[in-house]
Amino acid sequence: MDLNLTKAEEKAMKILWSIKKGLIRDIVNEYEDPKPAYTTVATIFKILERKGFVGRTPVANSHEYYPLVERKDYTTQSVQSLVENYFSNSFKNMVSEFSSAENLSTKDMQELIEHFKKQIEQKKKK
Repeated sequence: MDLNLTKAEEKAMKILWSIKKGLIRDIVNEYEDPKPAYTTVATIFKILERKGFVGRTPVANSHEYYPLVERKDYTTQSVQSLVENYFSNSFKNMVSEFSSAENLSTKDMQELIEHFKKQIEQKKKK
């Protein structure tokens, strides 16, 4: 399965993850103005179905779409891909890069440290 999404596909998936399931018109209604055309969203969902991200069930003369990939799984894969492609496959390099960024406050760094400590503790328990 191709887990790479375009920006338009990712936006559509974010909407579907938030509403859980829906017809194309339901999904279009969730977009901010200016809303994309119905046919544009329908095409995006055909692509998402081909990529294995969504399934569909017939409803009257339409289809109701639902996610086949959970948001958490996609997010995890996206972060792993980011780390592999931009930080030499090293989370340490990524954290180092972000911690040296001027817009990361001391509070943000402390929260990151606490988050990683919790993750380490959870892994130790397994």
